[in-house]
Amino acid sequence: MRIYGVVGWKNAGKTGLMERLVTEIAARGHSVSTVKHAHHSFDVDHPGKDSYRHRKAGATEVLLSSRNRWALMHETRGAPEQTLEELLGMLAPVDLVLVEGYKRDTHPKVEAFRAETGNALIAPDDPTIRAIAADCAIEGHGRPVFDLNDTLAIADFILAEVGL
Repeated sequence: MRIYGVVGWKNAGKTGLMERLVTEIAARGHSVSTVKHAHHSFDVDHPGKDSYRHRKAGATEVLLSSRNRWALMHETRGAPEQTLEELLGMLAPVDLVLVEGYKRDTHPKVEAFRAETGNALIAPDDPTIRAIAADCAIEGHGRPVFDLNDTLAIADFILAEVGL
């Protein structure tokens, strides 16, 4: 599978860019999956639901299924967080996996950047960042710079990079 990331500091526009890229790339006929890293505890289940009750009772995995979708929840129960490589191995094959976060991993990435956050660019110290998508004029540090909202150009760049 081909993999490409979107990284940036909090409120840099990563999720919006990811959403637009998935829409654009899927509309071009490519199958796309996503991986999102969370730095905090999260829950996709709701108190009172049967699957939540199963998990809270101590189940290591709870698979929830319907005719429209299925979801597998796996409790780590104190085990180390899985690596991106391990998580990618769990996905069904697709043309492209877009990864939000995992900025320390070695896959190619585009950095989302918004001036209003006041954060410095990550790109100057990270050779895996191949391009920058920004809401302001910036020096590209030897990399292409795209308007953060120019989804078509960013999608073209990523697809060319991965050979699709």
